[in-house]
This record gives sequence, C-alpha cells and structure tokens, in this order.
Amino acid sequence: MKRILLVLAAAAASWAYAQQAAAAGDAKAAEPYVSMCGGCHSIPGYQSSFPYVHRVPKIAGQSAGYIESALRAYAKGERNHPTMTGVAKTLTDKQIADIAAYYAERAAPSK
Repeated sequence: MKRILLVLAAAAASWAYAQQAAAAGDAKAAEPYVSMCGGCHSIPGYQSSFPYVHRVPKIAGQSAGYIESALRAYAKGERNHPTMTGVAKTLTDKQIADIAAYYAERAAPSK
C-alpha cells in the first residue's frame, strides 16, 4: 500500500512540474511574435501620441509574471491603450507566456 501511495505521489509531483514548465513559456517560440513589440518598446524615450501622449515602457528584463499580467489585462479590457488592447486580444495564452519568457530573459538596456 505504501508503495502505491509513493508511486502516486511521484506521479502527481511529476505532473505538477510538467504543468508549471508548460505555463512558464518558451522564449525561443516567441521569436515570430516579438517583432510587433520592438517597434515601440525598444526605442529609448519613445512616446506614443495616439490617442494621447503616453511614455512607452521598456519591457526587456521585466519579470515574466508582470508581462503576462499586463498582456492579459489589456486583452480583458482591464488596462486601456488601443494599440496594446488590439495586439493582446490576438494572442493565445501560450503566445503570451512565450512573449513574457522572451522579454524576461533579456537584460534591461543600459542608459
């Protein structure tokens, strides 16, 4: 009986680890999607002017959790910026996780 419980516990731990790894995102898989981000988020001092002047933050080096949270909030309409909302609504959960992993792996640009 103890052996069965031990096998079940090991299987559950393995499944939980696999789920966590899948949720973490794959930075390499994000490469086809990040070109749309760099146009604004990689320009030092960039400010968008539609529909209002908005300082565009640098996202390289931000935590994956923060980037995922922000993209999901834009997709749900909880954060408001027309361009970001439009982009975020087109992304799947997997693409969001991958993009977040991609930018989390990059060091913030030095000033």
